[in-house]
Amino acid sequence: MRSTAACPVGNVRAMGPILNVVFPIFAIMAAGYAAGYFRILGAASSEALNRFVYFIALPALFFVSMARVSLQDVFNLPFLGAYGGGAAATFLLAVAVAKFAFPNRLGALGLAGLSANFANTGYMGIPLLMLAFGEAGMLPAIISTILNGAVIMAFGIVLLELDVHRGKGGLVVVKSALRGVARSPLVLSAAGGLLVSGLGIPLPQAIAAFCDILGASAGPCALFAIGLFMVGKSPTAGMTEVSWLVFLKLLFQPLVTWWLAFHVFTMEPIWAAGALIQSALPTGALVFVLAQQYDIYVQRSTAVILLSTVASLVTLSALFVWLGIG
Repeated sequence: MRSTAACPVGNVRAMGPILNVVFPIFAIMAAGYAAGYFRILGAASSEALNRFVYFIALPALFFVSMARVSLQDVFNLPFLGAYGGGAAATFLLAVAVAKFAFPNRLGALGLAGLSANFANTGYMGIPLLMLAFGEAGMLPAIISTILNGAVIMAFGIVLLELDVHRGKGGLVVVKSALRGVARSPLVLSAAGGLLVSGLGIPLPQAIAAFCDILGASAGPCALFAIGLFMVGKSPTAGMTEVSWLVFLKLLFQPLVTWWLAFHVFTMEPIWAAGALIQSALPTGALVFVLAQQYDIYVQRSTAVILLSTVASLVTLSALFVWLGIG
């Protein structure tokens, strides 16, 4: 891996492969929007599709992904420190600023933090790291996806559950929130997969195929649901807040991760570059899935996903050139 100064020609060359990854995302969203606009599907189709993703497709994906990765590979502490540290710093800054500049309920503040730090590591990150490093890029991509789903998303669910049960008294709220998290299909499936991996239980081929088929539908269905939801909604509402969160996602989080990966922790160059690229990805569609599931912060999170995905075509291309990729 080599570092080069970014240049217009290099950016154009790097943009082509990244466009090949970004374009299908927008095409699926556009298909969902068209289906909603022309009323091909019913008025409640976005919510129904979202519930399919939340309760069926994502749990299958989380379970099989966790079950296939050895715990020894997952606990790559320098990589987790770099990627997780960048995500944590971004989340804290997003929530702190939102509390004063864009005051809202606890669940909305938590989703603002997730909108700023929850990267699209699965749908975009895996193909991009494969493009950059071949098979060697697969493991960093998978581990960051696991960290997103098993830790970052679980923390967001805690905040949402605390919000939902607010006003019931301190101890009751905590118990209700913990019960809600423990019953979350995302948390349960991730924990189940890790348990299978930790015990060394071989996954039967039929079960693996079942989970693979269902899990593969999670990303496209979530993106299609975003398109359905956006019918009749203003994409520019709250643009100051949305733009701030996009700035955190595409610039601040990668900057913190770069400092941690290249100047604080010691790891192989591919792992350091993998952490940086994953942190620079736009906001993942799972934030919308969670927002719509709890009916909190749905429009804002959707706008962040859309805008960050558009802007990432430029920022990721520049990053690839700087890293000497493409």
